[in-house]
Amino acid sequence: MENRDAVDAITDQWARVRPDLDTLPMAVFGRIYRLANAMRSKVDKAYAPYGGMSLGEFDVLATLRRSGEPYTLSPRELTATLMITTGGMTGRLDKLERAGLLTRSPDPHDRRGLRVTLSEEGRELVDQAVGAGLGQQRAALEAALTQEEAEQLADLLRRLLATSV
Repeated sequence: MENRDAVDAITDQWARVRPDLDTLPMAVFGRIYRLANAMRSKVDKAYAPYGGMSLGEFDVLATLRRSGEPYTLSPRELTATLMITTGGMTGRLDKLERAGLLTRSPDPHDRRGLRVTLSEEGRELVDQAVGAGLGQQRAALEAALTQEEAEQLADLLRRLLATSV
């Protein structure tokens, strides 16, 4: 067996006290959770030099950037895309607006609505930060997997995710 890890220790313990359990799901998802947490930390550190931006703030700017010109969405569209509460979104928008990375303006088609627009400074910042975050992710993949293995893993995770949501 290859290098053993903390998840192996956990599944071994379960096997000793409950040999009737199939712990393969625990082995898979335990590693996914641990990997996600480890990468979140590394990517957060990669974004920090860009105005102290957190992963959550990056997600807002990146969502606006990916929407294409004019880089404008409603707060509701942002909230739905990022799967966070409206309160959490308001806090992120407040901070990013104070930093000059986006603006909020009335929606011309809905008197009660707002539009959130990425500023030029925000676009430049997110364009730099996305490269830094991808660099951390690429380094992690290249340290452990070939290109073909990484592509296979992406396909397997896509299939698993499609049946889990």
